Amino acid sequence: MSQDLLPGVTGVLVLADGTVLQGVGCGATGDAVGEVCFNTAMTGYQEILTDPSYMAQIVAFTFPHVGNVGTNSEDLEQMAGGAETAARGAIFRDVPTEQANWRANSDFDAWMQRRGVVGLAGVDTRALTRKIRETGMPHGVIAHAPDGKFDIPALLAKAREWAGLEGLDLAKDASTTQTFTWDEGLWSWPEGYAKLETPKYEVVVLDYGVKRNILRALAHVGARATVVPADTKAEDILARNPDGVLLSNGPGDPAATGEYAVPEIQKLVASGKPVFGICLGHQMLALAVGAKTVKMEQGHHGANHPVKDLTTGKVEIVSMNHGFTVDSASLPEAVTETHVSLFDGTNAGIALKDKPVFSVQHHPEASPGPTDSLYLFERFADLMGAAK
Repeated sequence: MSQDLLPGVTGVLVLADGTVLQGVGCGATGDAVGEVCFNTAMTGYQEILTDPSYMAQIVAFTFPHVGNVGTNSEDLEQMAGGAETAARGAIFRDVPTEQANWRANSDFDAWMQRRGVVGLAGVDTRALTRKIRETGMPHGVIAHAPDGKFDIPALLAKAREWAGLEGLDLAKDASTTQTFTWDEGLWSWPEGYAKLETPKYEVVVLDYGVKRNILRALAHVGARATVVPADTKAEDILARNPDGVLLSNGPGDPAATGEYAVPEIQKLVASGKPVFGICLGHQMLALAVGAKTVKMEQGHHGANHPVKDLTTGKVEIVSMNHGFTVDSASLPEAVTETHVSLFDGTNAGIALKDKPVFSVQHHPEASPGPTDSLYLFERFADLMGAAK
């Protein structure tokens, strides 16, 4: 069906409603199916594309110029794997530019090829973003063929047949399969990543698709992390006698992952140990205490989201990446809403009134994004210190 396309087209995005966007293919060849979302961050494309929370998604960047800082071996967010456990595809306004940064050790396009990220450039990302805002995140197939030959009906059928993220547990695939420890701290110029020499706290991290910078932020406040698989039992976690437990970010439907995770989280909460949840971890903590989660139309994806901390009255600009949200109206009496999005009023944080347990929807590790929310790791450390 390539005869229906414009001359020179080597990449397409085919949406389930029949929309076909044509452009220049980049990155890996082949095709990938997923949910199409947009991200408004102006920097941090490598961190975004390696965030496991984007598993089974195709990311359209609203910032037009991508690729100028290249890629490097330090800014990967997922612990292992490639596009199969992170973003499947990427869409750009302009063809990615060549690298021009002292930290770069690889060209962006070559990096996408190695990872298996299918790219599409030269399309009207503003129009695509407007479409997503008006009609929600569509199912789509992104495809790159250097010879310009595409079977559009087959790609359309693939987009329409994909079941989507609702009811899909992806955390097990994004999670580690083996327990390991982490003691690397945050990055600072020009030294690089700090090393945690003398831990003050021991934290067990339930890995639903954890980002490296979350582990680095823990080390920054003196906590050595022991990362365990997503389906680890509460008894095994408590047997380590940690000072606290962190429920990590991750992909997929929290209700689906919660089928096996929520009973264990309930036991962790009941133990009295300090618990801190982030993103998917926040949503599953909410489920564990009796609240509900719902699918969002557009989701929140970007590094410029205003959130208000209701406990202090301060407004912070945060990094967000989620397509499900906690239903504020479903929060039980024992739970306090601590943070709200100032974009749409959706829930962005909770805390239990009678236990050292709290969580946030946004990403306080700020990778990419502003560091306004790093104080939450200090809040977690303070709870652990008080419980010692």
